[in-house]
Amino acid sequence: MKLSSESIKKMIHQCTLEEKVSLCSGANFWSLVSIDRLGVPSIMLADGPHGLRKQENEGDHLGLNKSVVATCFPTAVTLASSWDRELLHSVGEALGREARHHRVSVLLGPGVNLKRHPACGRNFEYFSEDPLLAGELATAYINGVQACGVGTSLKHFAVNNQEFHRMITDVIVDERTLREFYLRPFEIAVKQSAPLTVMCAYNRVNGTYCSDSQSLLTEILRKEWGFEGVVVSDWGAVNDRVEGIKAGLDLEMPASGGVHDDEILSAIHEGRLQLEELDEVVGRLLHLIQKTAIEEQATFALDLEAHHQLAHRAASESIVLLKNEDHLLPLRPNQSIGIIGEFAKKPRYQGAGSSQVNPSRMENAYEAMTAMVDDPAILYAVGYENSQDHVSAELLTEAKKVAKQVEVVLLFVGLPDIFESEGFDRDTLEIPIQHQKLIEAVSEVNHNTVVILNNGSPVLMNWSERPKAIIEAYLGGQASGSAIADVLFGKVNPCGKLAETFPLQQKDFPADTHFPGNGQQVQYREGLYVGYRYFQTAQKEVQYPFGHGLSYTEFEYSNLTLSATSIKEQEPLHVRITITNIGQRDGHEIVQIYVHSGEGVIHRPAQQLVGFSKVFVAVGEAKDIDIMLDEKAFSHYDVKSQSWQTESGVYTISAAASVQDIRLQTEVIVHSDFIPEPESKLIQETYHRQTEKEFFVSDEAFGELLGKSIPLSEPIHPFHRNSSLRDIRRTALGRIVYDYVVRRSIQEFANTEIDEVTRQMIRKSIDGLPLRGLVLFNQGKINFTVLDTLIAFLNGKYLGGIRKLFELIK
Repeated sequence: MKLSSESIKKMIHQCTLEEKVSLCSGANFWSLVSIDRLGVPSIMLADGPHGLRKQENEGDHLGLNKSVVATCFPTAVTLASSWDRELLHSVGEALGREARHHRVSVLLGPGVNLKRHPACGRNFEYFSEDPLLAGELATAYINGVQACGVGTSLKHFAVNNQEFHRMITDVIVDERTLREFYLRPFEIAVKQSAPLTVMCAYNRVNGTYCSDSQSLLTEILRKEWGFEGVVVSDWGAVNDRVEGIKAGLDLEMPASGGVHDDEILSAIHEGRLQLEELDEVVGRLLHLIQKTAIEEQATFALDLEAHHQLAHRAASESIVLLKNEDHLLPLRPNQSIGIIGEFAKKPRYQGAGSSQVNPSRMENAYEAMTAMVDDPAILYAVGYENSQDHVSAELLTEAKKVAKQVEVVLLFVGLPDIFESEGFDRDTLEIPIQHQKLIEAVSEVNHNTVVILNNGSPVLMNWSERPKAIIEAYLGGQASGSAIADVLFGKVNPCGKLAETFPLQQKDFPADTHFPGNGQQVQYREGLYVGYRYFQTAQKEVQYPFGHGLSYTEFEYSNLTLSATSIKEQEPLHVRITITNIGQRDGHEIVQIYVHSGEGVIHRPAQQLVGFSKVFVAVGEAKDIDIMLDEKAFSHYDVKSQSWQTESGVYTISAAASVQDIRLQTEVIVHSDFIPEPESKLIQETYHRQTEKEFFVSDEAFGELLGKSIPLSEPIHPFHRNSSLRDIRRTALGRIVYDYVVRRSIQEFANTEIDEVTRQMIRKSIDGLPLRGLVLFNQGKINFTVLDTLIAFLNGKYLGGIRKLFELIK
């Protein structure tokens, strides 16, 4: 189906009102409605983002029902450590080919929500704590997927940085932080790659649900950034369907069983919604369908073996060597090796939840390493069982016995699924106690211990001094086993660098005091001071800094020059540098460019990433790199003028191997006509170069940053359509409803093996489900009149409830 703009306009006029309305909601869990008489086909959306999750039969949003076989690539947290635009484009292209092969028109990814706090349960699905890195990698991914004629869905727009009560929580954030930090990766990706869809988030931002936000969906996304595609709701994220259409929300997913169709029709007939507003939405949906509808002969043949090799390359180049004392790595082929840890044979290679992929094949590190040694002198001990949460003296004894008999121990530990998943946030940044005790016990009897981590987000490492080497393998996808083996044995020179900060303790994060909020509201009092931006400004020690990653070779930085030493605001600036490999192995280096703003009037973090480049350099070779800084490299968002502005001054340009490993520096003078208003003394004292103390933001200071009084958190009582199921458990009737929903939810997966991780994910998801979700996820079997009757009874308004019952009878 290929239509011109005029043809689409003609088709809109040919549609009946009911047909127009039907297009605004899904036909079922994954597909759009078709209009056969007009030749409008149904198209299918399916989960990504690191692999296709197309469910052939019953759909679900928890990743439980079986999906088609597909390549499981490394998750976003892993891929981000590659800092490799070309690699992300290749992965995106492979995903696009697999989606097109299976007749999927839109792949739901990538996720670019920033990592405000490492305890967010879904951080494995997001790229970074830095907006530039996240936006650039998302751009490459989107361009790769969409080159295959498959759309993407940039998500979750916006400020979705936690799982706890994600469907209803109200994010209170100042406008400058919102623009510079949380919206910036979306802006970069929208402008540079034009995703065909953007997915709106569940949560509220400053009091308004994202699905109802005219400011986010129309004023910023469409008018300011020029987005021309479709805005689709996250599954069940629609708050008010009519207000959503007015705000710019085009497509509701999944189908609501006609409940919201009736609301749209009523609004049209009553004049609350104009037909022209509906036609705009229908036009955008028809454009999406005509761009992505896949005819039978247009599907792609698949080479799953080639995709597996790409997954291997992606995992290999994303592994981060955190520590390598005494050059313990790479391993020598004649060393005796002990492999300890259940993850070595049963790897955790992807996250839990809606992104779970059914891999085309699966490797583990144990088998990969035994295959690499001609005369395997490898001993194995299980070390722990991830299904247990206690320390086993028997398993520790066995592990120590193995460790004593070998020259090097490879210790596989990390975070089991029960510790991090979509649907709930982590309670602690610690790895399981049995993993910690295992590291202590093994390192005590064998100093040549290498720890290999499988986890989706930072962990605390109070044990880091014990092993000689530490590798962060993250969640490396289906080829993670051979990728880890190749790095350990030196077939691949590690080149990954952290896209997030690893702290010494959880409370070091400024957001920790206000994470994840009270369920009704979460306050972003830390403002711009997230991740390395805070740690560098406060000069606070970390375990491993943003951008850190070691190599088996050594690189020398030289000849740092700029295309100009003095520029006008928004002029591009080229940073040129020479990288020489002075070590003994070929390898990749990731060069990072940071800007330090000096002593300006406007508070800014001490360092901000403004450019990066990954380069391969052979032994003895020198390569010249040119990194262009864009017009926003020196800018900040000025709330008063509602625009990006640049403060005149001298800026320090740093070429670095990590945010803490500055190799070379120079300066540039930036000229601007903008004259900033001095910030208040309270803002200066609170946010400007905080050091020597714990980060603290008073109510008065946060209110001043917001430009208004801090909104009161919404009261739990009286209950309403957006009250959570967790909140109504305060009443006897609410507990009955809650228990019933839990039972029904588990019964839906009666033919699926439900483990404890899944049970916890279901319960936590139900905890934060708003009551309106009972209508939306029951496909209209429960309507809003029934729901309002229930709410009346929950609030003790029995007379009102009885009236509602009589309305139902009529």
